[in-house]
Amino acid sequence: MELGPPFTIQPWLVCNNCPTLGEFRIMRVAVAILGLLALGGCAAEAPLKEEPAFYLSMAHGGAKVDSAVAASMISGYRQNNGLGAVIVDPALMTLAESQSMAMASRNKLDHDVTAPLAKRLNASGYPATLAVENVSAGYHTLAEAFSGWRDSPPHKANMLKNGVTKLGIAASYAPNTKYKVFWTLILASSEAR
Repeated sequence: MELGPPFTIQPWLVCNNCPTLGEFRIMRVAVAILGLLALGGCAAEAPLKEEPAFYLSMAHGGAKVDSAVAASMISGYRQNNGLGAVIVDPALMTLAESQSMAMASRNKLDHDVTAPLAKRLNASGYPATLAVENVSAGYHTLAEAFSGWRDSPPHKANMLKNGVTKLGIAASYAPNTKYKVFWTLILASSEAR
């Protein structure tokens, strides 16, 4: 008669000071929690990055276009096309804001919502020798408005108008309107004041 395989003894490791399986799991969880808390503390100390101004939404009350960023963006575009830069003009800023507010209050996208650009410039006393205007609505950010103007041949031609040196830009929010945000960009050159 044949017997099965020889009998062997499998030794167990014995440790009198080692944690039990349950204690080991608890220690692992505790270490994991401490690690997460330490990482959380590091994350809390890191400053939050601000969103670039050209991506800030104008679709809320009190939002203002960063005119310096707009001038930089449009100047860069003009310079890439062989034209001179433009600078922010406070009087044109006021005119652009008035136009955007008028369109928003009437829920109407229109260059002539109150008067044609030439008449508005003359009424304000602005000594324009050359002026063009882009209006648009529905874009929530400066980046969107700029892209819309750049992709539209007549608006692109205005942004690339030779001889303009100054700009005014504004966006007005009207929550109960079709478009929500109304934009105006005025580019001009003027006589010395």
